[in-house]
Amino acid sequence: MAENMTDRGVGLTLLFGALALLASGVMAVGAPDQIAAWGFAAAIVFGCLAIAAVHLYWE
Repeated sequence: MAENMTDRGVGLTLLFGALALLASGVMAVGAPDQIAAWGFAAAIVFGCLAIAAVHLYWE
């Protein structure tokens, strides 16, 4: 799997994965408030973008 990926695909996947982890931390910290909902939304978006980067730059 990894032998056919470009460096851009790996970099974007790692970047969006790290942003998704950061957003899930925001979700955990702001648990009872609306900030948790925004953290969840950001985690889902960044997770989807990480998967999209793998699929886009797969050769």
